[in-house]
Amino acid sequence: MKNSNLAKHKTVDDYFSALSIESQHLLGKLREAIRQAAPKAEEIISYNMPAFKYHGILVYYAVQKNHIGFYPTASPIKAFMDELKEYKVSKGAIQFPIDRPIPKKLVKKIVKFRVYENLQKLKLKQENDRG
Repeated sequence: MKNSNLAKHKTVDDYFSALSIESQHLLGKLREAIRQAAPKAEEIISYNMPAFKYHGILVYYAVQKNHIGFYPTASPIKAFMDELKEYKVSKGAIQFPIDRPIPKKLVKKIVKFRVYENLQKLKLKQENDRG
């Protein structure tokens, strides 16, 4: 991987272009799974990382030295803890090893969970604004 952490990325494609071919391929699999789970989401750069937003941020993702970082916030990590046992996790992050395939089914479940959460927050806000 080229040192993409030092560069300021303006677009997701810019971020990808700073990566090695191997990293582009692996991160592309994660990006594809996120897109499939949230087709209406917009891709952005936030905190110098690729992210998807739909009524607020859904997830961030990035290439790290020894893993792919997937940052879906804390709630899905709690909700999917049983399915995440084989991965290193922290409060808001999941580490996918670079020497293993991206668990696309699990990623899609987590992203759909985040879409649902954001839609629930939006619904609650709209109800509160009305009344």
